[in-house]
Amino acid sequence: MLQNRVTPYGQLIKTPARGAWMGNRGIIHDEDQHILGSFKLKAWLTCLLEFRGRRRTVMAPRRYTELFFYDEATAYAAGHRPCFECRRADFNKFKSFWLKGNTEYAFADDVSIQQIDAVLHKERIDKNGSKVKYEDRLATLPDGTFIELNDKPYLLYSGSVFQWSPFGYAEREGLPDTKMVTVLTPKSIVNAFRAGLTPQIELI
Repeated sequence: MLQNRVTPYGQLIKTPARGAWMGNRGIIHDEDQHILGSFKLKAWLTCLLEFRGRRRTVMAPRRYTELFFYDEATAYAAGHRPCFECRRADFNKFKSFWLKGNTEYAFADDVSIQQIDAVLHKERIDKNGSKVKYEDRLATLPDGTFIELNDKPYLLYSGSVFQWSPFGYAEREGLPDTKMVTVLTPKSIVNAFRAGLTPQIELI
């Protein structure tokens, strides 16, 4: 079992659970398939599991480390965004809604994705390598956002919360009786959700 499943905190864990998406942060494993760090690149991508018939051996030597997510909402919470190559249409939607929701940066429509990645990197992980969290008003948070309740990740969706696990979500629960909550999904991605970006959510 490999340490390549990503939690909403961006942590890499070992689990037999499977994912709906693959991710990439560069080469972060050694020749024995051990994880050496949390990232090598500021471009944290979410990719298709299959693309043009390509075949990969997971965690092959000197190849990027394949990571996996339960759903896209989980990937966004961890700070990943769509890949330009295998998800071109989704990438274009992401960039468009990100710019629409984050006008304070005054980026032009043709801004390099590297500049957006630089913003995301500051929002996803601090200088000590810890997950960046922040406080926001519960009533203003859009569907697809992850929050933290009792030190556990919960998805906000349709006026309810759902506790996350590598195998899926627990039963629907009512919203917490509080005005402010701790948010896990990076702030600029939440703003993109507010602007109209809709993440894939695997609620069964």
